[in-house]
Amino acid sequence: MGKHNRTSALRLTTRSAIAAATTLLMASVAMAQSSEGSIYGTAKAESPVVVKNLDTNQSRTVKADNKGAFNFSKLAPGRYVVTANGVTREVVVQIGSGTQVSLADSTQLETVTIQGRASRTKIDLNTSEVNSVFSAQQIAALPVSRNVNAVAYLAPGVVQGDDGLGDGKLPSFAGASVGENGYYINGFDVTNIRNFLSYANLPFEAIAEQQVKSGGYGAEYGRSLGGVVSLVTKRGSNEWKSGGAVYFSPSQLRSKGQNVLNKEPAGPNLPPEGYTLFQRDDTRDLLSYNVFTGGPIIKDKLFVFALVEGREDVTTNFEATRGTRTVSNKPNGMIKVDFAPSEMFNFELTAISNKERFELLDYQSARPYSTSLDGTAQASEQTQGGKVVIGKATAYLTDNLTVSALVGTTENQRLSTTGARAGNAESLKCPPVADINTAFTEIGCWGPPYNFVGVRDPLARPVDTDKRKAGRLDLEYTLGNHTIRAGLDNQKFTSYEAGTAWQGDGYYYRYFLVPASGRVNGVDGFTPGTQYVRRQQNSSTSGEFEVVNNAVYLEDSWKINKQLLVYGGLRSESFNNKNADGSSFVKADNLLAPRFGVSWDLAGDGSTKVFTNVGRYYIPVAANTNIRATRSESFIREFFTFASRDPKTQAPIGLGASIGSPQIIQSGNLPDPGTIADTKLKPMNQDEIMVGIQKSLNKEWTVGAKYTHRKINDGMDDFCGHYAMENYAADKGYKDAFGTVGLAPCIVVNPGRDVTLKMDLNGDGKLIEATIPASYFGLAKYERIYDGLELTLDRPFDGKWGINASYTLSKSRGSAEGYVQSNLNQEDAGITQDFDFGSFTHGAFGPLPNDRRHVVKVYGNYALSDTLRVGMNAVVASGRPKSCIGFVPDTVADYAESKNYTSASSYYCGGKLSNRGSAGRTPWTSTFDLQLAYTPKLEGKTKLTLQADVFNIFNSQGVTETNEVGDYARNDTRASLNYGNASAFQSPRSVRLSARIDF
Repeated sequence: MGKHNRTSALRLTTRSAIAAATTLLMASVAMAQSSEGSIYGTAKAESPVVVKNLDTNQSRTVKADNKGAFNFSKLAPGRYVVTANGVTREVVVQIGSGTQVSLADSTQLETVTIQGRASRTKIDLNTSEVNSVFSAQQIAALPVSRNVNAVAYLAPGVVQGDDGLGDGKLPSFAGASVGENGYYINGFDVTNIRNFLSYANLPFEAIAEQQVKSGGYGAEYGRSLGGVVSLVTKRGSNEWKSGGAVYFSPSQLRSKGQNVLNKEPAGPNLPPEGYTLFQRDDTRDLLSYNVFTGGPIIKDKLFVFALVEGREDVTTNFEATRGTRTVSNKPNGMIKVDFAPSEMFNFELTAISNKERFELLDYQSARPYSTSLDGTAQASEQTQGGKVVIGKATAYLTDNLTVSALVGTTENQRLSTTGARAGNAESLKCPPVADINTAFTEIGCWGPPYNFVGVRDPLARPVDTDKRKAGRLDLEYTLGNHTIRAGLDNQKFTSYEAGTAWQGDGYYYRYFLVPASGRVNGVDGFTPGTQYVRRQQNSSTSGEFEVVNNAVYLEDSWKINKQLLVYGGLRSESFNNKNADGSSFVKADNLLAPRFGVSWDLAGDGSTKVFTNVGRYYIPVAANTNIRATRSESFIREFFTFASRDPKTQAPIGLGASIGSPQIIQSGNLPDPGTIADTKLKPMNQDEIMVGIQKSLNKEWTVGAKYTHRKINDGMDDFCGHYAMENYAADKGYKDAFGTVGLAPCIVVNPGRDVTLKMDLNGDGKLIEATIPASYFGLAKYERIYDGLELTLDRPFDGKWGINASYTLSKSRGSAEGYVQSNLNQEDAGITQDFDFGSFTHGAFGPLPNDRRHVVKVYGNYALSDTLRVGMNAVVASGRPKSCIGFVPDTVADYAESKNYTSASSYYCGGKLSNRGSAGRTPWTSTFDLQLAYTPKLEGKTKLTLQADVFNIFNSQGVTETNEVGDYARNDTRASLNYGNASAFQSPRSVRLSARIDF
């Protein structure tokens, strides 16, 4: 991928054309995840300085101050010429990056574009931070997947999270969970904050530059504790440029994956050759293609860029009882319009369509674990995605004052299913029934492809949606040696969720065998080996839920002298989460997040930069918390003996009396907003310290070192026990009047801190606010601590070769991973099961799932000839910590309530406590990707690139995750034979073939 015909304007030789196509492989420094860059430097005192965009002829003029300093802020990424007093420099501006230029004399600096070589400043002294920026040309010249997260993995301190979360392969930045990142397009936040595990997609070919930031950004931005991925789209120029590309990854060139055998005894409906992971014979044929064009509608003033991307992705997946063929073929697109009516004003409009459609054919297998598509297909269709619209206006009011305003919306349809998988009138009469098994097996008339089909609220909207409306206003003013920035940032995020209930008679049934103890749901006397049934009710109501996040900020970059820059900033965050009635249940105003940084030109010649950053960062409460915590939900389990089974549905007939007390996990009552969360809840936040150094060894080589320390101050999660409130009421003399009926099933708290809650202490229906000491909850303190040392080495591509290498030594430990729970693949951001009961936090402190102690990354390019180039990308990483997860034994204080969880949820295994991460680690993994690109010589401006990328060329398929559940079942003391089984592997070797033409 390349910026359209960029080389022709620079009059490159063939060799230097390759250099421009790949440019530098290590990103430059940057100030924030802003969608613009800047040019700063020195000229003759009080002389006029002119900057002109070489692609659009747009220009601006400022006057150097009495010391000769000048600054051009909010420049769109691209190629510029800067002129003063007859001295001219040609420079490249990148997203979020400051480029230093000297126009005081005619001495050539490394920031100048010499003979078409797009060299850039190696060290930016105008900021106290370092991060990574990759251009479209750089990305295309490396063997990486066409995915923004794959590009993010190139940066130091970024590791891949567990496969079972979100769409899989999401990045973890500097110890944070994969659910704490922010994603931006052209400066607009497109993160889906329902659970922070998705974002609005952009056709990959439309990306001009990508910034990857693992922390340390200024007060201008917030709302993430992990990292930031910021994208700038391509745009039109004064020359019409068009092209197209095709990318194909065939199954025939993909190695087979891994199957994992089930070690547990085969159940009545499981054959001896059962598997816990069955993917060896799955296939993937991935085809995408695009066409694009861009140019002037009105030369020098009005420009357009448009791209349409089509695809035909065909996959087959085989399971125990069915095979599925899936086709994804919905086209996407983007259009970008830029209008510059004068030197003072610039307007931008970006519109993106990113809806997806999946056509599914489910084949009921004629035999278990068939690897062919047998029988008659049942058709379904799934859709998701939506659109993004972003508008921006920038006004350069004076030499010293710039104002910009940005507004935008995102609309995202949640995954919606029609056809066979949604069920029909007849199939929806079948209740869900599961047979006696440790692995779930559906029976009766309910089964594939109707797994876990819920009956949607008939009064609900047709689809569930997430929408964002947001705007921001930014001001930048230069006053002497101070660059002052201020602004406000407001957004409203709205999630709609339909209520559901079980199909059939409204219950889900699952059969079990009485264990050797003869005990069922706390009641003794049953004959071991006989059958009983669990009846479960799950239902919820529909609603629309709002999250309103507002912020204001003020920051100052003060150039104290030629060598020292000091940065200070203050951001004030406000969060407001509402239930479906519009009432707030979490509201926090004016949360102060200070930021401080220093950049020191140690030698005074720009060759060595010492820097530090200190800051506090907040993350909003996810919209999923609004849905799960505030709407009416019923989750009740009861246990029965039974007389027989219905021959068609396999539902139990002749239920006996309920065994023991019903397990009321959620009662179905609509909770009062004041009872849902600590009324003094502190939204999740962390402090961060960075210290580093960059050193230019010579014109080719730059080295760097950076230390990062992060620590959570106030973590947030939900607590689901009632014993804390009951014991507090008893101690305060309310025991006779107080009951648990009015309590919410779970409350959102800061684990390890006192909780202020509204309760009906007198039993008269009136809520009284009371502060319950932390000791009543028995929860461990919410902790997450990260320490990381990054060492980097960079030699930019010079037309012949270039390389970038990094080594990260890090340690991430604590009592909670963060907004998600990787051990159990739980995606409920901020309301995982980690703190549901005090016993779940026993032994919870230890190395966290994203802890990779050692990571080595190397990537680069080598030009074999004027037309042939190779690229490589290699990663070697130490393993992920493993734990043993099981059930709380009856000797633990909160067993009476925690026993209601029939899934393994604690660090007790076989009744004994084992600390998090104490079960060893997965093996080290290594992967090596290789690219070969051929660019034949063609007449005129036409450029053709034929390319082959081989991913994981040595087909390393190391284990990346294991089954961490050590107990067989609740009330069954046997150890799980599947404990330690691999549950995820490295992706097998695959090949991507591509052809691209630009003209």
